[in-house]
Amino acid sequence: MELEGYGDVTSVVVAREGEVVHEWYADGRPDALRNTRSCTKTVLGMLIGLAIERGLFPDVETPVADLLGGRQARLHRDSRKESITVEQLLLMTSCLDCNDWDLKSPGNEERMYPTSDWVQFALDLPVRRGCDFSYCTAGVVLLGVALETTLGEPLSSFAQRELFSPLGIERAQWQHTPRGETSNAGGLGLTTQSLLRLGLLYQRRGEGIVPAGWVRRSIQRRAQIDAQTDYGYLWWIRSFAGHSSFFMTGMGGNRVHVFPDLELVAAITTTNFRRRDAHALSDRLVIEQILA
Repeated sequence: MELEGYGDVTSVVVAREGEVVHEWYADGRPDALRNTRSCTKTVLGMLIGLAIERGLFPDVETPVADLLGGRQARLHRDSRKESITVEQLLLMTSCLDCNDWDLKSPGNEERMYPTSDWVQFALDLPVRRGCDFSYCTAGVVLLGVALETTLGEPLSSFAQRELFSPLGIERAQWQHTPRGETSNAGGLGLTTQSLLRLGLLYQRRGEGIVPAGWVRRSIQRRAQIDAQTDYGYLWWIRSFAGHSSFFMTGMGGNRVHVFPDLELVAAITTTNFRRRDAHALSDRLVIEQILA
């Protein structure tokens, strides 16, 4: 596999029919924890499915406002915000005026990070017209804290016990909000092999760890992003070179791709964080190198 011309790719691991067929690390360190950026969001979706199946978290139609331990909006109070459901945040189709792809958006994540309370930032956002897809990290922060609050334990502990350890993943480095809550905004540190295992988990319909029904629901096309791309429960869905893929993605073009028809899973990590063409580079890598 030729990896020149794709920017600062740090690792690529590919499995076919469950067996690793390609493994490469720019630094020669397979045990290094890689910053997965927003792939972290998809991991949160897995944890919500686990918690619902175990009866530790209510169904997806539950308003998130009911799950935050009494925390509520101080600004822009609106009944529409109080009725935002778990499912709407999983699909990024809530009424919050929040769009990370628009620097002028009140809810852009760059406005959230300098604040001392990310949950309050999200709760205090104004509402927008319509509830179509809008990429909103603040909404995922709400969702993660709602899960952590309901569980009554650090989300990192729950994830290790219920998801990572059964997969043989013993090392994970979580980020935290300024208030000390487990952050699902991004930045979860995992090895590339661990990322691959998460992809294989969903290729194998949950392996008895994540409920198979939740896996099916998660990777269904539920919200349209553009003419080529759809969204499930914090999973992206799109075709590459004629092959449909559901995938995790994060800043810099970090990816975990599952191609069901090829029985192929690929994990890509990069440090292309400052490149505008980072996602296009990863798209090309997938098409020109992995699928080819």
